[in-house]
Amino acid sequence: MAVTVHPLRPAALEAAAEFITGINGRGITCLASPEDLAALAARVPGSDLQDLDGGDCELMVVFGGDGNILRAAEWALPRQVPVLGVNLGHVGFLAELESSQVGSLIEHVARGDYEVEERMTIDTVVRAERGGDQLWSSFAINEVSVEKLARERMIEVLVRIDDRPLSRWATDGVLVATPTGSTAYAFSAHGPVIWPELSALLLVPLSAHALFARPLVLSERTVVSIEVLPGGSPGGVVWCDGRRTTDVTGGMEIEARVGARKLLLARTGEQPFVNRLVRKFGLPVDGWRGAAERDAAHAR
Repeated sequence: MAVTVHPLRPAALEAAAEFITGINGRGITCLASPEDLAALAARVPGSDLQDLDGGDCELMVVFGGDGNILRAAEWALPRQVPVLGVNLGHVGFLAELESSQVGSLIEHVARGDYEVEERMTIDTVVRAERGGDQLWSSFAINEVSVEKLARERMIEVLVRIDDRPLSRWATDGVLVATPTGSTAYAFSAHGPVIWPELSALLLVPLSAHALFARPLVLSERTVVSIEVLPGGSPGGVVWCDGRRTTDVTGGMEIEARVGARKLLLARTGEQPFVNRLVRKFGLPVDGWRGAAERDAAHAR
């Protein structure tokens, strides 16, 4: 069993320590990354914590927010180990449980009582020129973004879909997102929310100076290429999940397609996505009339 924590949140360490103590008591050994090992060992003296780099595990439990789950995915995705998130962040769409549910989590994990859900990823390649040599590659759980490098200058790009030109934009950037990422950066850029079980890619231009600059929902078989046009702009930067990055200059091409591997998310119970959406965004399902009546009843 692997455990990873938000390094700057005492509440994450406390919840992780409670989990490690409980799971050790059921005869299960825990692993931790080198950067988490010392902090966790200090919280759980006498525990048989081992270095994650030296062992295998069936499940990775993450104590933090969605950002921590994205960090954990860098280890878990290539090894195809399921990730289970305990939310100590803000919105936490990827997390399964809240920190107050650690006791329940211990029982579920000890019994192996969880299901594994697959989430689409994106594979990204940066080429020296259109169809040229590969310079850089990475994966993304939420999105790959191509953004302007200079605050005062837009980046000019030509976007192609399946090798056919779609549009040329002077823009702050372009996102290619998964359904998982549709509630992240793409949502902030006014893209639609896509249910995670759908197989689709989302293309979202960022403040593009163009008449046609709407988000597009694309087939899972689509290959999106974004060519950085030379001249005018000093270049751009490619981000994968806001974690892995490389600079690009005029003439380079960024290619994005559905990833070869899927992120495996562990779930301890059925939580329909619509329920998660309502809860995380605090959507007013009662309407203003229902809210007023509820407030009046509380006042009585």
